[in-house]
Amino acid sequence: MKSALLLSGGMDSIALAWWKRPDMAFTVDYGQLAAAAEVVAASAVSERLQIPHYVIRFDGRELGSGDMAGSTPDVHAPASDWWPYRNQLLLTLVGMKAIALGAQRLWVGTVASDGSHQDGTPGFVDLISKLMQSQEGGMVVEAPAIQLQTSDLVRTSGIPRDLLSWAHSCHKASVACGNCRGCNKYFQVWHELEGYVGDAG
Repeated sequence: MKSALLLSGGMDSIALAWWKRPDMAFTVDYGQLAAAAEVVAASAVSERLQIPHYVIRFDGRELGSGDMAGSTPDVHAPASDWWPYRNQLLLTLVGMKAIALGAQRLWVGTVASDGSHQDGTPGFVDLISKLMQSQEGGMVVEAPAIQLQTSDLVRTSGIPRDLLSWAHSCHKASVACGNCRGCNKYFQVWHELEGYVGDAG
């Protein structure tokens, strides 16, 4: 089965790309504040892996909430970085393009800590996969690292340290703000990876 990856440019999706080597990668600029840097990071890893990289642009800023949209969090937000139905939107948009390019499997870089949001749980991945499989093309959605913490995913993948350094995790801007949930996770993972080098691939 030809595989596609939702490659956000963050640590999780970059490590997953190195580990699983998808046939193609997709980054979505949906109006998030850090879109430009995410595209640059995703392009860098795709070039290193020599896989086709597609950027899908959709201006959904007015539909957003919280840090990533630069607005007040929605009343339903479990955290400041919550964007309503974001993963559902992104997987649908990528699936629309990936199916046209012959992909039958769509990977998402969800990890264990993403379970703080409903769309980061195994239950959500199972449901969205069943929904997309039930339609023409039978697209399967999988989250290969959903049982792993980010530092464990990085070690499992063997991604070189210099390539992982391209990751952009900030939720608020294309230049890391240093104080959002994304930046805090980035710093914490590097602390956990002290001494990590990775392989040359």
